[in-house]
Amino acid sequence: MTRVAVVGAGAFGRNHVRVAAENPRVQLTHVVDADAAQAKAQAALYGAEACTSVEEIIGKVDAAIVAAPTSVHAEIGCRLLEAGIDVLVEKPIAPTLAEADRLIDAAAQRDRILQVGHLERFNPAIVELERIATLPLFFEIHRMSVFTLRSLDVDVVLDLMIHDLDIVLALARAELSEIRAAGISILSPKVDIANVRLEFADGCIANLTASRVSTEKIRKLRVFQPGQYISVDYAKQSAAVCTVGGESGIAFDQLPITAAEPLKLQFDAFLDAVETRKQPKLTGVVARRTLEVALAVLDRIEQHAALVGKTLAAHT
Repeated sequence: MTRVAVVGAGAFGRNHVRVAAENPRVQLTHVVDADAAQAKAQAALYGAEACTSVEEIIGKVDAAIVAAPTSVHAEIGCRLLEAGIDVLVEKPIAPTLAEADRLIDAAAQRDRILQVGHLERFNPAIVELERIATLPLFFEIHRMSVFTLRSLDVDVVLDLMIHDLDIVLALARAELSEIRAAGISILSPKVDIANVRLEFADGCIANLTASRVSTEKIRKLRVFQPGQYISVDYAKQSAAVCTVGGESGIAFDQLPITAAEPLKLQFDAFLDAVETRKQPKLTGVVARRTLEVALAVLDRIEQHAALVGKTLAAHT
């Protein structure tokens, strides 16, 4: 059995601990967290060993899930990869492209698996969308969450919107040619609401809105392609498609989707890569491209904020 450790036992890390402990293909051996009490509490639930440093698991595990804050992804991930441990690191891969490159290089040099946790790519509804997408020409995506204290070390773009950026980049058939964006901070020092318009070389347009200060949770994607309109509800794991043609002129179908927990599907994909030594769908290179676009979005938001600032100053 593959020996697995989870690094980071916070709000989301606990889900990784549960999923690893329940998987019959692995043995959850260690839970690592700088907060000793938090590590012990999670480890005790599943008979694992609690640690406060990744140094304590070197040589004792085959693979690790890094669910620590984004700011330390490169530091922790590189240490594990250099020690010969395969790594599944939460999204975003890192806060900067340079740190993403460190992780990618470390994995390549030691011939280790590096998978990045862009979880929505394992949502059964998105898997079905990837199957039926032909030539997407227009996306409309909304991802809204109520405010929590989790992930406030990154902007809403890197926290929430990055899921949808990853999906759009995977489905678009041409190179990205233009980014327009605006965003504001409300309840944190970082950007809490963002609106983005992506344009691709073939004319495809993607409008994305993300907020972590909403009064309700919304996870919806709509995509238009020649002759079809597809609507996806991430949370319900459902997808409906309207197709032009046929006797009635338009056909409406609810796609047959078998619900499953994306986190479990993602972990199984990681284990498949670990066992077969084949590269996973969400490699470090794929995640770096998504990060590059997300950082460009944040740059456009800063430019827009500066423009608005000048406008306000000119009218006061």
